[in-house]
Amino acid sequence: MKKMIKAVVLGLATFATVLPALAPAHAGDWDRRYYRRDHGRHHHDNSDAWALGAAGLATGLIVGGAIASQPRYQERVYIDPEPEYYRPAPVYRRPRPVVVDNGYGLEPWSPGWYDYCERRYRSFNARTGTFRGYDGRDYFCQAG
Repeated sequence: MKKMIKAVVLGLATFATVLPALAPAHAGDWDRRYYRRDHGRHHHDNSDAWALGAAGLATGLIVGGAIASQPRYQERVYIDPEPEYYRPAPVYRRPRPVVVDNGYGLEPWSPGWYDYCERRYRSFNARTGTFRGYDGRDYFCQAG
């Protein structure tokens, strides 16, 4: 229904632009001389104007129908974007402390070593074998 209304409105607009050409032209004196040369007949031949008006109306209807028949939306096609590569976050692992034999006699991770380090350092961590110094760093417990 909307397509038909659009075509009719566009056709009427085209017809309205051609309508002034359908009216007889008044050329003043030349018009009178032309009719006198025509053996005194005073009739107006508007056949060309009517033919042009009909051609304009037909053209308007064709163009209006073509415009009205255009789709009102575009079909959207989803294109999957390229995956973005993210570098994995670095994993920080504390290296296992190297134990140097200092000759004190208590071997690390032994029950005596645990007892000594727990009594000596309040911040001793039995899982890692380290304690926190006053400077904020962790140090491996050297029993001796």
